[in-house]
Amino acid sequence: MAFGRRHLEFLLLCIVFPSIIIFGHYGFFMFYFLWAATIYCLAVFYFSDREFLNHMWRFDQVNWTNLVPIIIRWVLASIAMVIFIYFYNPERMFYILLERPQVIPAILIFYPIMSAIPQEFVFCTFFFKRFHSIFPTERAKIIASSVVFAYAHVLYLNPVSPVLSIFAGLIFAETYSKSRSLALVSIEHALYGATLFMSGLGYYFYSGALQPP
Repeated sequence: MAFGRRHLEFLLLCIVFPSIIIFGHYGFFMFYFLWAATIYCLAVFYFSDREFLNHMWRFDQVNWTNLVPIIIRWVLASIAMVIFIYFYNPERMFYILLERPQVIPAILIFYPIMSAIPQEFVFCTFFFKRFHSIFPTERAKIIASSVVFAYAHVLYLNPVSPVLSIFAGLIFAETYSKSRSLALVSIEHALYGATLFMSGLGYYFYSGALQPP
């Protein structure tokens, strides 16, 4: 398969762009980069496949048939995350619940909007649609999506974030592969995000764990 425009776009968006952030130590400005990538992906669809933007949410997939296995998996994963933080860094365990409960409503409201939705739009909705020619099978797209999702989380400069992210990326990509619903996969991502922050693992997934450049 010849190297083409989509390959270049994949290289720049998924490899070069995150590498600049990682090696330039720009993780402190993560939300600016995330939303820059989101706006770029929106612009690509707007000018090349505007009709797709009208159908990408697929709210019809947000039903109990799909939600029940997602919730069961999330509950089991939440238990595993609590056990992990207990042994890995017990001082951070339930930090927000115990020390900063006043920020919980803001996390539950703004994390899905500001982080979960744009991440799933870039790493699932855009990735699966735009790079189908590079990763033509569903399994290839799922694996590639989870790898670039994990690589993007290297910017936090700790081992916890990318390791957990590759597992989360596989889960989210699998859900998107089955449903093609940005709404459903964003809800799932938001559930895991809530557990991360409430358990204490969220420390490894936000700029508070970094120092400004």
